[in-house]
Amino acid sequence: MVQSLAAELGPWSWWIVGLVLLAAELVAPGVFLIWIGLAAIVVGILSLLLWGTPFWSWQVQFLVFAVLSVVFALAGRRFYARDNHTSDEPMLNRRGESLIGRTATLAEPITEGRGRIRLDDTWWAVMGPDLPAGTRVKVVSSTSSGLTVEASDI
Repeated sequence: MVQSLAAELGPWSWWIVGLVLLAAELVAPGVFLIWIGLAAIVVGILSLLLWGTPFWSWQVQFLVFAVLSVVFALAGRRFYARDNHTSDEPMLNRRGESLIGRTATLAEPITEGRGRIRLDDTWWAVMGPDLPAGTRVKVVSSTSSGLTVEASDI
């Protein structure tokens, strides 16, 4: 079946496959189908050049397509993995870390190592030494379970 389809469409079958994959990338974005589509187009270009040669069978074409798909996908991943831009707000999605160094007043006392403060418009669970409500504290670190504080000198 594959052999008869490739024989009927000729080298243009790879162009059709490549363009369909590129169009599918537009519909379902994910930056993956583009690399497979480019591999199909490159095999289409090679097919235009090598179509009449005896070694350019459909098996060789699929092998070249598979290898190029993997190579292009890995190269694309490496290209997009480069982080060559810095953010003007590096702590934007790490809000707890952006609070380190800030001071606040304890809204609830720290008893048995746990208490609460209010910073800006958010209540935060805090950990630290036992301190009474109303004590000024300084945020010294951030974890997934809350902020670590210590008594502030201010």
